[in-house]
Amino acid sequence: MTDTSPVTVAVRVKPGAARARVGGRFDGPYGPALVVAVHAPAVDGRATEAARRALADALDVRPSAVSLRSGTASRDKLFLVQGPHDALAQALRRLRDGGVA
Repeated sequence: MTDTSPVTVAVRVKPGAARARVGGRFDGPYGPALVVAVHAPAVDGRATEAARRALADALDVRPSAVSLRSGTASRDKLFLVQGPHDALAQALRRLRDGGVA
């Protein structure tokens, strides 16, 4: 049986980026975080929503499977991701080690 309880993912959001991408590592307040660069500005939650959708796409899960746990007004965020632990862990390792989605 596959464990599908939510996985907490630390993310460092870079709003207003020229190029949207998911990949790389940032040592932030929650430990090693996945870098998510988005076009959206950090206004009215637009960068957070863009990061949530980009994270879902990079992890190959539905956007509804990703929710913000903390960090509404911060570049450092924690997201909860619902999905198979093994697949998520593998994808996160690949993305943090420089693989870009």
